[in-house]
Amino acid sequence: MTPSRPARISAVRVTPIALKDPPLLNASGVHQPYALRAIIEIETDDGALGIGETYGESDTLLRLQASAQALRGLSPFDLHAVDLAVRTHAFSAEEQKKIATVPGSKAARVFMKTFGAFESTLADLCARREGVPLAVWLGGQVRDRVPYSAYLFYKFAEHIDRPYEADRWGAALDPAGIVAQARQMVADFGFGSIKLKAGVFAPDAEADALLALRQAFPSHPLRIDPNGNWSLPTALHVAQRLGRELEYYEDPVLTLADLAALREQTGLELATNMVVCDHAEFRENVRMNAVQTVLLDHHAWGGLRATRELASMCHTFGIGLSMHSNSHAGISLMAMTHLAASLPHLSYACDTHYPWQCEDLIQGGPVRIVDGSVAVPPGPGLGVDLDRDALGALHEQYRRCGIRERDDEAEMRKYDPAHVKRKPRY
Repeated sequence: MTPSRPARISAVRVTPIALKDPPLLNASGVHQPYALRAIIEIETDDGALGIGETYGESDTLLRLQASAQALRGLSPFDLHAVDLAVRTHAFSAEEQKKIATVPGSKAARVFMKTFGAFESTLADLCARREGVPLAVWLGGQVRDRVPYSAYLFYKFAEHIDRPYEADRWGAALDPAGIVAQARQMVADFGFGSIKLKAGVFAPDAEADALLALRQAFPSHPLRIDPNGNWSLPTALHVAQRLGRELEYYEDPVLTLADLAALREQTGLELATNMVVCDHAEFRENVRMNAVQTVLLDHHAWGGLRATRELASMCHTFGIGLSMHSNSHAGISLMAMTHLAASLPHLSYACDTHYPWQCEDLIQGGPVRIVDGSVAVPPGPGLGVDLDRDALGALHEQYRRCGIRERDDEAEMRKYDPAHVKRKPRY
């Protein structure tokens, strides 16, 4: 019996989109009116199709588009060939050298994001060809539902330029506003844990907000994330006020050394998505015992399989697992859900910005979050498909909005002309 010819990649499409994004405040400034994403479609010559989602800023798009043609003719299973194609077509010779020899360099991290976008799309394609859910294809599904956390932000009522109508959430600029936002999140989606994005206002005011959340939600695990915007003395001061109330303390300071000192002086569970971002930093963190929980992110770590390897490394060294989020659509949410569903040692509910997005491009409407969780769909691959009319509309919105780079600092200067991004600020 003659074996059939293996499938080959026949087409790669990269479509930038823009999603309406609320004026959410953070350590850098405030979200722009639109969040940029890129939708990837990969087809094989035997009719299989995989879909993916990643960052949509101009540099990312250029690298994705530069790689796309080079992937044609490759096997969807040959990740080494995909790796080589991305390196040689989307990166200069100097960048390639840094990718190979300096794991923590900017070039290496950009490569991981670029390659990871194709890897996760190919994972969906291969799982669809096999007729199994992506979580099964990744190694086995260990849970049917994945828990997520309410992700609270200080926010303005509407964007200063008023490009569209204000959202339903209203302003949240003090403890009362944060508690009201949390009540709505929990009522609408049933979240069982709560995270506050901090690093915006005076640290004691943000500590007051978390204590108000504790009073309003006495049994919900609570987290706070200042995005490295506090000095070590400030982080220690806030720890004295909040320590017993925190499920974990995420990125209060910006270096492993400061995190290690904070851990030694407080004994608190510390978490990060900012200072353990490559294997060299992972090794150093193990040596220093700086953070005890790593927030996974397949967009930044080189795809789904590389992130599963990271999860295994964390388990080996007794490090907890949660999951990082950025403004995203439903394709990313489903990839995160399948990944989390394949991890036996997931420690905490995952982060997601999804409740803040009012637009999506998957068939059948937005992904449902029920009792704080997303169900793993039984269909093959991601279990969701593109709504092509919505894809076209969101691509047209990208063309019209004029935003090509995320810049929370510049956006904040529309509200406060004197604003300058500074870390640590407090």
